[in-house]
Amino acid sequence: MKNTRSTGYLLMIFLIIFASNVERNAVEGIGPLAPAVAVGTAAITSFLLTSYDSIKCQFVECCTNSWIDANITGLSRSLNTRLHGQHLVIGATLKAVKAHVNNPDPKKALTLSFHGWTGGGKNYVSRMIADHLYVKGMQSRYVHLFISTLHFPHKSELETYKDQLRGWIKGNVSICPQQLFIFDEVDKMHESLIDTISSYLDYHKEINGVNYRKSIFLFLSNTAGNDISNAAFSHWQDGGKREDISFKKMEEIITLNSYNEKGGLWHSSLISKNLINAFIPFLPLERIHVKMCIKDDLLSKGHRHPSEELISSIADEMHYFPKEVKLYSTSGCKRVTEKVDYVMEEV
Repeated sequence: MKNTRSTGYLLMIFLIIFASNVERNAVEGIGPLAPAVAVGTAAITSFLLTSYDSIKCQFVECCTNSWIDANITGLSRSLNTRLHGQHLVIGATLKAVKAHVNNPDPKKALTLSFHGWTGGGKNYVSRMIADHLYVKGMQSRYVHLFISTLHFPHKSELETYKDQLRGWIKGNVSICPQQLFIFDEVDKMHESLIDTISSYLDYHKEINGVNYRKSIFLFLSNTAGNDISNAAFSHWQDGGKREDISFKKMEEIITLNSYNEKGGLWHSSLISKNLINAFIPFLPLERIHVKMCIKDDLLSKGHRHPSEELISSIADEMHYFPKEVKLYSTSGCKRVTEKVDYVMEEV
């Protein structure tokens, strides 16, 4: 592979030098044949540059199907086997992403808002989407992660952030329309900042010559986490099955809280203008789901056939609530990997 890559780079260099020399000679040509030579040279140069782009994209990530190739089957498999306790997330997310990427001319950018407590899987699902849409996953030049407290920390710089955000999105979509923008900690984002990009999420064919409709925007937030958990707990107390919790009911809870709760979506035009395709509820994870995460982590670290006793002992290291029944993990599956390392170090 290394020799093949080196050969490709050498060929690219040759094509560039050759095309440049031919073009320069044509420009410097004298006499009645010069125009004809120039026309022929332009065609040759165009061919060589096209060949250069074709070869380059074999080695460098480009905005082509070779690098951006939606694997919906793989995404479905990952969501159904690796994401535990989130049946509402799996169905809604898969349906929305599939419909968007399979549509050659979507009416707007896909915008999904993930809500729930820390550790429920919001970042996990975002990574899965990136991994199954782009060959390089989260490392793709077409995937962008913004963390509110890291990238937009100072309220005094709000207007600067707005200009930078608009410029970044416009610049990248101009290069390739199939971009993925992930905004984490939206609940900690300064109010009105996210509204800066609302026009990019609206039903516009294009804005100043740029088409944003093939891009995907994911908003990750803890907003409405308490209300989602309370609704899930009430459902459990009434004897209802977790799988019977209504998506519609949860989405109504999220929409109401997101619009009225202080944070990035507070009184946002994204909500009032219905620009968010779906509000996705991440339910609090029960002990049984934590144990599934523990088993996955043990297997990924080479511990084959972990015993139920071992898995339970690691699950005991986690904290649960309400205190009387200890039904839900306070941190979801977020601290599982460190707890696994802690317990296995003592074994």
